[in-house]
Amino acid sequence: TTEAPDNTLFRGLSTVLYTEKNQSNSIPIMTTDETTAEATTTTTEAPTTTTGAPQQPEELQLVPESVLRRKHDLDELKAKRAAQELENPRGNRKVFNPKVKRIRVIKPESFVAAATSRNNAKTRFNRVRKKGMQTRASNKEIVKEREVVVKGKEKGEETEVEKTIVKYAANSVGADVIFAIRIRNDRRTTIPPAVRKKLSMFRLRNVNEGVFVQYSERSRKNLQLLEPYIAYGILTKATISDLITRRGHGKVEGKRVPLMDNTIIETALGDDTGIICVEDLVEEIASPSSNFQKANNFLWPFHLTAPRTNFQKKTLGEVDGKDYGDRGETIDELIRQML
Repeated sequence: TTEAPDNTLFRGLSTVLYTEKNQSNSIPIMTTDETTAEATTTTTEAPTTTTGAPQQPEELQLVPESVLRRKHDLDELKAKRAAQELENPRGNRKVFNPKVKRIRVIKPESFVAAATSRNNAKTRFNRVRKKGMQTRASNKEIVKEREVVVKGKEKGEETEVEKTIVKYAANSVGADVIFAIRIRNDRRTTIPPAVRKKLSMFRLRNVNEGVFVQYSERSRKNLQLLEPYIAYGILTKATISDLITRRGHGKVEGKRVPLMDNTIIETALGDDTGIICVEDLVEEIASPSSNFQKANNFLWPFHLTAPRTNFQKKTLGEVDGKDYGDRGETIDELIRQML
């Protein structure tokens, strides 16, 4: 019988040879237990913050589809304009070419209409200047009544509307201060020079511009001369306050400056009149004193917005566009719409 070889001797010799080979190649030898422990440590470690808590992965922000479409359309429009600029760098040559003369056609009827309007305005201006308004205006205060909706009460499905009768001044006779606003913007060729001069005297050079005027017999006659072009009346103290607060500008060194700070008013009017804030300015305009003229000259003419749309101007201009002249206390509603 043949004896079996000693396996222990072969096993020890192979281990020694394997170890020497690995050491010669500079490859570290790790046992199975060490490999498992290192893998476990690698998989369990997670990024942490300075406080020690695990850091959450950053979430990507989602962009709405509408924003992406708008950005795509803008990029496409920019590329199209850039291509057009390369093809035609001077734009529309028919319009911007200095060699091409633009012909403006004016019909003879327009000259006749402008001359007729100018002559009629001149005739009225001379008549009112010599004879006054005669029976077209009253020298006494006129008080009228109108229905005003106070409030509504709900009863089931129906709503009851309560109305009351309110008296109001139909003209500006007896008022201390009125507010005048220009409502017509006719062409320069249709306005007589005398009328333009009077409008400039009241600082009403453009349409929808308004100024405060101290009402007297002299100013009343001048306003009557300009009635086809302006509307004027009495404002409440609340409307005066809103007008100065929201649309007020002052004249500082010949420039139009918004009244954003009381220091502007104090610097311009504080030494001469004692007016140092907006409240003092509103009080001086609503209840005029000897300093009214200085305070009014400090205020730049108010630039207001048109109370109607272009469609209403064209469609209703002949029917409802004749609210000019002295409107008394009803002008307060008009100014509220134009703020």
